[in-house]
Amino acid sequence: MVQEPCSISLPQKRYYRQRAHSNPIADHCFDYPAHPDNVNWQEFYPNITPDQHVEFADIGCGYGGFLVTLGEMFPDRLAIGLEIRVKVSDYVMDRIKALRTLHQGKYNNIACLRTNAMKYLPNYFRKAQLDKMFFLYPDPHFKRAKHKWRIINQALLSEYAYVLRKGGLVYTMTDVEDLHNWIVQHMEKHPLYERLTDEEEKTDPITPKLYHSSEEGTKVVRNKGDHFLAIFRRI
Repeated sequence: MVQEPCSISLPQKRYYRQRAHSNPIADHCFDYPAHPDNVNWQEFYPNITPDQHVEFADIGCGYGGFLVTLGEMFPDRLAIGLEIRVKVSDYVMDRIKALRTLHQGKYNNIACLRTNAMKYLPNYFRKAQLDKMFFLYPDPHFKRAKHKWRIINQALLSEYAYVLRKGGLVYTMTDVEDLHNWIVQHMEKHPLYERLTDEEEKTDPITPKLYHSSEEGTKVVRNKGDHFLAIFRRI
């Protein structure tokens, strides 16, 4: 008797629900490498070659919608999503696993890692390794006392500059104007970044995807909310 193969389907978000926000300053339990050379990227990318390395990082990737889009847009480059929440990162990992099974030979260039990007980024990426970093709809931390928790601040911008190559890009998108102004203010103040012109933003092929590829972006579009975009170049 021939046994029927098990059907594979994408995971359902209702089984992975978690609070929308997490305290990035708290001492979460993370295993992290002492040095980027200690990372076994083969565990994340089954077809990685010795001359390949991660070039795109989606910081706070949420449920992975934009990460999947990156994998489709750039099939020959490696992208990783970093997510601090346990169940959400589990969902993205299961989603990628299902996509790889459903579409043989595809989506081997994306992966998800549960970690705290505000603390451990240099433990995973070498100097000038990344070409693009994405901060899409980050937690606004509205209360003034919690502004220190915001993912964009002067100290962290120096770390981001360390792992970004010269000419690398930082993409930011939010639906909160106050947070957008905060991001622009801090990044324009930092000596290692310059903002792209409106024309450069419009001609970037990634820009249209920023509005609706992520789950948060789709929700903003559905609710007819505002989008505030700013892209910066590492100089």
